[in-house]
Amino acid sequence: MLKVGYIGLGLMGKSIARNILKAGFSVVVHNRSRAAVDELVAEGAKAANSPKEVAEQVGAIFTNLPDTPDVEKVVLGENGILEGSHERLVYIDNSTIKPAAARRIAEKLAEKNVFALDAPVSGGDIGARNATLTVMVGGDASALERVMPVFQAMGKTITHVGDSGAGQVAKAANQIMVAAQMVAMGELLVFSKKAGVDPRKVVEAIKGGAAQCWTLDVKPPRLFAGNRDPGFKAHMQLKDLKIILETAHEYDIPISGTAENTKLFQQMIDLGMGELDNSAVVAVIEQLAGVEIP
Repeated sequence: MLKVGYIGLGLMGKSIARNILKAGFSVVVHNRSRAAVDELVAEGAKAANSPKEVAEQVGAIFTNLPDTPDVEKVVLGENGILEGSHERLVYIDNSTIKPAAARRIAEKLAEKNVFALDAPVSGGDIGARNATLTVMVGGDASALERVMPVFQAMGKTITHVGDSGAGQVAKAANQIMVAAQMVAMGELLVFSKKAGVDPRKVVEAIKGGAAQCWTLDVKPPRLFAGNRDPGFKAHMQLKDLKIILETAHEYDIPISGTAENTKLFQQMIDLGMGELDNSAVVAVIEQLAGVEIP
């Protein structure tokens, strides 16, 4: 069975690595902070001291890191994956980064006969824990076939979108919709409240019609209970939106709605709410309207 490495054991990465381990794969892990490593080692994983050390031991190596510079450092930097690479190694990135960067990384690794797949995920911490993530993959189809059993341990929908960078384009498109839904939900809740109607009743009335979506099914009960803890942190949503705006600029794509949504998430971060769930963008709309839900 393929030996797997996983680097980046944050809110989602730790759960993904755990599910790969539960599926019977031998897993080598590395993380900047040690607590998550120790937790997975206690469950049967093996620890490594650097990305290079992970790469030397495995046939497939995953990263799940906050932003583009983090991925570039771990893959291409000192003691990085490239230094520990070997022929037929498959590198898979579950992070959300710039599509152009994913292509550059793939080109660098190809020089060492290493396959690279950009494979960002959607589904939040719940999807990561339950192994129901949606995975969007860019890169070589034969490499994807080799690691497909590992993907099946972490997600329920795995789609090969196209060549290197295509997975990141798909994830950016996903995040356009996610941000729009979070803002729209916040607006409709505040709209209902300030207009004198119970937003709980409004949600019940509309979620079975054309407005139905995952966001409206999952997020309002948490918000009504006062729970704004993250499944997906707002500062990460803002990071993704900035990637979208930069990529749109590269290709001269008009995305005025996303630009406006980015401003709301920037306000949220400026107010010190970056560690809250992205659905807590409703707080910005509450402040602007002078009401609170529920």
